[in-house]
Amino acid sequence: VQVVESGGGSVQAGGSLRPSCVASRFAYSIRCMARLRQAPGKERAGVARTERGGATDYADSVKGRYTISQDFAKNALYLQMNSLKPEDTAKYYCAANSSPAYGCPVGSSYRFPYWGQGTQVTVSS
Repeated sequence: VQVVESGGGSVQAGGSLRPSCVASRFAYSIRCMARLRQAPGKERAGVARTERGGATDYADSVKGRYTISQDFAKNALYLQMNSLKPEDTAKYYCAANSSPAYGCPVGSSYRFPYWGQGTQVTVSS
């Protein structure tokens, strides 16, 4: 499974970005897609996730500012990021899984076997 990412970039605090990704796999098999991020010197952390039924969940740090959405017919994932802060600066990764055994968590990198290459998001003050 290949996960291809696009979007990201640099923006000033208060700005918005909308990175996206697409997983190349049969549309029916992807069950959960998520975004995680890793800032320099920190561990990779969950940001948001969405599952095939449409349920979503977010890390507390981004609630009210980020919106995750998906088009499972295309295995596409979108992350609308508003009111960005300098502490949101990180490399953002798109991840997916296709087995119910993995669940659909926010975070828990080991539950996602499919990963994109990551896209850098930089927020300046």
